[in-house]
Amino acid sequence: MRKIIGVYPPPETMHWVGDGFPVHRLFSHAEHGARVSPFILLDYAGPMDFAPTDHRRGVGQHPHRGFETVTIVLDGEVAHRDSTGAGGLVGPGDVQWMTAGSGVLHEEYHSEAFSRRGGRLEILQLWVNLPARLKMAAPRYQTLKDLDIPRVDLRNDSGLVRVIAGEFEGVRGPAQTSTPMNIWDVRLDAGKTAAFVMPEGHNLVLAVLDGPVVINGEGHARSGETVVFDRYGGEAILSAQADAKALLLSGAPIDEPVEQQGPFVMNTKEEIRQAVEDYRSGGFGAIAPAGAQATG
Repeated sequence: MRKIIGVYPPPETMHWVGDGFPVHRLFSHAEHGARVSPFILLDYAGPMDFAPTDHRRGVGQHPHRGFETVTIVLDGEVAHRDSTGAGGLVGPGDVQWMTAGSGVLHEEYHSEAFSRRGGRLEILQLWVNLPARLKMAAPRYQTLKDLDIPRVDLRNDSGLVRVIAGEFEGVRGPAQTSTPMNIWDVRLDAGKTAAFVMPEGHNLVLAVLDGPVVINGEGHARSGETVVFDRYGGEAILSAQADAKALLLSGAPIDEPVEQQGPFVMNTKEEIRQAVEDYRSGGFGAIAPAGAQATG
């Protein structure tokens, strides 16, 4: 079984991204380093109930370069637009996979319909690193609708897995990834146990959204806690003490230097300086006025 390196509590304080996303950072490269590569960070927004409003809640245009954002909407609805001309609505169960590559500007707001009716918002945003050879590739946008994400029933009626990326029990997810990885949205029923097998050599991270869960018969993780495992050692066995919800991530580590400054993730300080200069000089393009943009 995979050895547990550590179980980490969520931050005690929440921070707002814009005025629409109340975020706890569950893990980051800054804290865990190469043990979580190829992943850079995971933010968990909500769950929070928002009152109806005509106000446009969210975060306005901001840049990214050198990595990918994977936005998993569990509840609520987000409207996205970016400087490539892509945009659209991301609703419950949907995933937005944006490869920033050489650089994009984008904005993320609660959708107009969700703002007006109000309701519960619950969103995960994962940042995925790109290898040096792809950091300046052309930006790309993938819309993964809930209906297109396969669900695999766990053995012994233990729950299910939504396969967003990679492969589970011979079923492949729809996401096109730049390096080998698995992103599994796991639901485990109370009192049930399931084994999860990942490739040897992959880093493995478990983010428990609703718990508690017992790991390998001995470790414990509660809601909001993150578990980091060794790269080798076979399967991880999860047992749910109550109905559990978790994100299980595994990936081939990118053994390259990581330099991060805010929304830029590169390999050197000089590349970070260049990203800042390109952004300030308008090199990331512009977001078209509302109503003039195609849907991606």
